[in-house]
Amino acid sequence: MANTAPTFTPEFIPFTRPSFNQETIDAVAEVLRSGWVTSGPKLAEFEAALSDYFGGRPVRCFANGTATMKIALQVAGIGEGDEVITTPISWVATSNVILSVGAKPVFVDIDPVTRNIDLNKVATAITPKTRAIMPVYLAGLPVDMDQLYALAKQYKLRVIEDAAQAFGSQWKGKKIGSFGDLVSFSFQANKNLSTVEGGCLVLNNADETKLAEKFRLQGLTRQGMDGMDVDVLGGKDNLTDVNAVIGLQQLKQLPAYQTRRATLAHQYFDVIRTELKSADLDHLKLELPVENFTESNWHMYQVVLPLDQLNCDRAQVMMELKALGIGTGVHYPAITGFTLYKDQGYKTSDTPIAERIGRSILTLPLFPGMADEDIRRIASGLVGILKKHRKN
Repeated sequence: MANTAPTFTPEFIPFTRPSFNQETIDAVAEVLRSGWVTSGPKLAEFEAALSDYFGGRPVRCFANGTATMKIALQVAGIGEGDEVITTPISWVATSNVILSVGAKPVFVDIDPVTRNIDLNKVATAITPKTRAIMPVYLAGLPVDMDQLYALAKQYKLRVIEDAAQAFGSQWKGKKIGSFGDLVSFSFQANKNLSTVEGGCLVLNNADETKLAEKFRLQGLTRQGMDGMDVDVLGGKDNLTDVNAVIGLQQLKQLPAYQTRRATLAHQYFDVIRTELKSADLDHLKLELPVENFTESNWHMYQVVLPLDQLNCDRAQVMMELKALGIGTGVHYPAITGFTLYKDQGYKTSDTPIAERIGRSILTLPLFPGMADEDIRRIASGLVGILKKHRKN
């Protein structure tokens, strides 16, 4: 009988994986042993730490990043009959929350390079019903903040920043969230700072903060030992102490995480370009992200596939990468292509750049726990698949 060598199967690389150290696990255990596991002292400590991080601005935390956006709209007084300008390339929660308060999302096409909303096209979408702009910072790259707030000032609009992916991002040396209007962050499991689930909203003043607290917990206000009142319709969107203590530990590790993400992103640019050149694929129009290492927090590393130069679709590329032990993601298809939005009259053809990128964008693995050699394996696998499927 012939000897059969064992088959080596490389470890699967997911497109993301959260990092929780032993100190975090011990801190969670301490909260569980304390008997106070819902909103309490750790939440207050986390909110204070976040306020300090954002230069003293008031911050309130919520159960998830969807609640933060909805409550931001409510705090801004946006509701039935109002219009909110946003991007079609985002997680659908961005526009769903606009619908949920009775307002109408107005989608403006994106910039093909940054993949964020094209601020140069916003003015033509403004009507007498427009109340706010809700930009999204895809993969952690901010829009031109000077241009954004100049538009808002000119047309007297509120700005609700969907900065779900931008914790740790900057604009001209200032942290996103440390300035501006209402700024919403997500702490979901794949974010640069994770509480497993959760989010926070950066507010402008004490009145807005009090109103956000009411919306967070059934509209409730307490007075004295036994007095309570409800004067607005709120929900159940509070963050627990279990989540909050994870966030406190993640804040300590954030600088190291950010450095590692930037290092990995640098490697992606170098290795992908080298692999393309070695494979004689310089002509292939694989679109890399903006090479920005001053403002982006490198939440994700995304490429746009040259589908018109390939004889396969994105799903095939993803399937073949998975067979190589490489996980990928899609962030995001154009929102206007979903049935809920098509039924309301939205068309992907109205935002053709978003339609193309939404059909072609691919998220590659990027998280602090990755090894340097993972980047070469991913880039080599991707370029090999592109070479295999290129049209002659």
